[in-house]
Amino acid sequence: MQKKENQEVENRPDNTAFTQQRLPAWQPILSAGIVIPLFVLVGLAFIGIGVALFVTSRNLHVLEMDYTGVEKTSPCFSCSDPIKQKNCKCSLSFELDKLFEGPVFFYYGLTNYFQNQRAYGVSKDYNQLSGDLDYFTFFFSIVPDSTCKPYRYDVNNKPIVPCGSLANSMFNDTFNLYQMKNGVKEEVPLDGKGISWWTDYNIKYRNPSVNPLRNAFNGTVKPLYWSKPAYELDPTDTANNGFINQDFLVWMRRSALPNFRKLYRRITDGLPAGNYSLEISYNYPVIAFDGKKKVAFSNVSWMGGKNEFLGIAYLVIGSLCLVMSVVMLIIYHWRNSSPDAN
Repeated sequence: MQKKENQEVENRPDNTAFTQQRLPAWQPILSAGIVIPLFVLVGLAFIGIGVALFVTSRNLHVLEMDYTGVEKTSPCFSCSDPIKQKNCKCSLSFELDKLFEGPVFFYYGLTNYFQNQRAYGVSKDYNQLSGDLDYFTFFFSIVPDSTCKPYRYDVNNKPIVPCGSLANSMFNDTFNLYQMKNGVKEEVPLDGKGISWWTDYNIKYRNPSVNPLRNAFNGTVKPLYWSKPAYELDPTDTANNGFINQDFLVWMRRSALPNFRKLYRRITDGLPAGNYSLEISYNYPVIAFDGKKKVAFSNVSWMGGKNEFLGIAYLVIGSLCLVMSVVMLIIYHWRNSSPDAN
């Protein structure tokens, strides 16, 4: 018995305010005089934010066009044929009746494309993408990561760099925009710098420290569905090649939903009113999995891109708060005015 009492004393927490839970505490008492005004204030704040979001979103412009080519009337119908798809070109014509204020963001969009599928998403070699040459070719037991299957080696057993399904399926349609002036095509400059995440470009992905970059890829082959190796992705800018190519980084940042847009270029000065022609190099197949391809032009504001749902959501929540405050006020007044309350 004595042994049991001694054990209880040893296991007993220290006699302090913290261990014995004697710290001072404050618990709010929610009364009608506090809750009802609080609901009113929250409701008014949400309605104010909702109105600002909704009005701002309505003032933004979005122009979206489908160029999959499924319909026979589509200018890209001939390119949708898999036999004619290689090096096929088509063009979309559109007219702007007023200035499309800049900066204008130019996106490409895909539908029914599940980039969030787990096996697809992990199919890449982080060591390769960080510029580690040991993972480019055979080096003792080190080889391209097994998650890259079935895009680790080509038929000649040469390692693929970058390996994996994600890199192999990189979007490869290209676009050129022209404005028609007096029957003459004038090219609209498209800015492709800084379109990827800063962390991807500066931290997550790295090129090998080899100059010229081409030599780092000796003994390797490009992904099966790429037309050019990684070190030649941008022939106009040597700093935009390899694993820090802006288009490559944008593609490697996976989308969470099956219908998505990815930033392709920026148009800094906007688009004046007039007639335009978008010339497309149609390379990327989507019809086999019932997908669609789109292009979209959009400007942005302090709240981001066009999104009316966010403003509507704030308005609905704010209105519900005001309605609930009125309901609570009526119930409070009824309970205090009834004979039973006295």
